[in-house]
Amino acid sequence: MSIANILLVDDEVPFVEAMTRRLTKRELSIQAAYSGEEALQKLAKSETIEVVILDIKMPGMDGMETLKEIRRRFPLVEVIMLTGHATVETGIEGMKQGAFDYLMKPCDIEELVSKVQTAAKKKRDHEEKIVQARVKEITGRRT
Repeated sequence: MSIANILLVDDEVPFVEAMTRRLTKRELSIQAAYSGEEALQKLAKSETIEVVILDIKMPGMDGMETLKEIRRRFPLVEVIMLTGHATVETGIEGMKQGAFDYLMKPCDIEELVSKVQTAAKKKRDHEEKIVQARVKEITGRRT
């Protein structure tokens, strides 16, 4: 599988730096954002981000608000919620809002990488279906 392009969003700088090192070693391409607002700005500037790893508890725009905005503005981007304060309810709420999955901090890095790869594949498959539908639409009109 090709390298997945990830946006890691968490207000805890040491956590972001440690996760970036660990995920980069596993051949993932990582960008960092330290707030929901910054995450939305980075998504608006980059068409290559496939998966957002998003902390739920952040000051200002929290993870749930950020998730809702990502779903609204960037519907093909997959989101994995990550929290040290997770309850089953927050996980379920995130899934209802369109998150791909959620994990508790500290999470198993291999489990996270596996979920990221699955989420990236889902986004690529969805994009491919859209392209095929557009091609069919264009070629169908010419016949």
